[in-house]
Amino acid sequence: MTEKVLVDKKLLNINEFCTYLGIGQTKAREIMTKTNNPFTVRLGNRLYANKILLDKWIDSISGNKVKREN
Repeated sequence: MTEKVLVDKKLLNINEFCTYLGIGQTKAREIMTKTNNPFTVRLGNRLYANKILLDKWIDSISGNKVKREN
């Protein structure tokens, strides 16, 4: 039931954002406040993630190569 609700929602609150990405609240708040991302929506003191823009952002950063030291 929770998964269906997340699929249908446009804005995810911090708990839903954590569930959706499989991360904790500390990391979620860091991503939502300290990164230059297009998906964070601030309504008053509350943070939300625009799910459509979040998915696009994830797609845009997926596949980035991590530089390895040899």
